[in-house]
Amino acid sequence: MLPAPHRLTTSQDFATVMRRGSRAGSATVVVSARLLSKPAGPRWRCGFIVSKTVGNAVVRHRTTRRLRHIVAELMQSPQMALPDGLSVDFAVRALADAAAADHRTLRADVESSLRRSLRKAQRQ
Repeated sequence: MLPAPHRLTTSQDFATVMRRGSRAGSATVVVSARLLSKPAGPRWRCGFIVSKTVGNAVVRHRTTRRLRHIVAELMQSPQMALPDGLSVDFAVRALADAAAADHRTLRADVESSLRRSLRKAQRQ
């Protein structure tokens, strides 16, 4: 589970990241990233969007837990180091294929989408 400071919780936060963030997608997820120049709080925050197209409530919650675990693991790894003086907000939107994907595929898709969206956000 993500600690509370690392979660996007308000609809306003989600809307800002989705509208102004840089997007990158794969077969199972779409990630939007928005860089912030004032890291007053945590260095990164993440939120998950898992709609009914993914499946029923049980499948959606399972998919959310899987994504949460993958993101928490990735953000602890040194490969996902953020530039100094910046923080980032991520919104991970699960696509219909996310529920059926195995762990290795889902992790690879999330990691590649996170990296690409972060690179796009740094260019802007």
